[in-house]
Amino acid sequence: MGQPQDPRGNLVRPYAVTRGRTEPRRDIPIEAVLVASQAGLQEARFAGHDKYRIAVLCEAKAQSLAELSALTRLPLGVARVLVADMVADGLLSLHSAAPKTGFSERMNLLERVLSGLRKL
Repeated sequence: MGQPQDPRGNLVRPYAVTRGRTEPRRDIPIEAVLVASQAGLQEARFAGHDKYRIAVLCEAKAQSLAELSALTRLPLGVARVLVADMVADGLLSLHSAAPKTGFSERMNLLERVLSGLRKL
């Protein structure tokens, strides 16, 4: 028989993943599109397990910050810190998901999204 499994699983506190940081180096919108290059994927192998997982996901297809958080099962704040580090280090390319618009245009878009969600 093997060793008994810990019922808590492999628990790692979020602050341990980000080395205690709670603020990202730069603001990354939740809908921002991220892509990893082949070179970024190779370098991410040495950046740690979580960063490598993010790079693999972004190399296969462009991902938003929200998608990365869900796919890696990392809290959004943790994913944001890691992704901001990866963008700063050149491991990921950041693409804006939408052109810069004014407040009224953004509110209009949010209202249309909310209306569509209510219809579901």
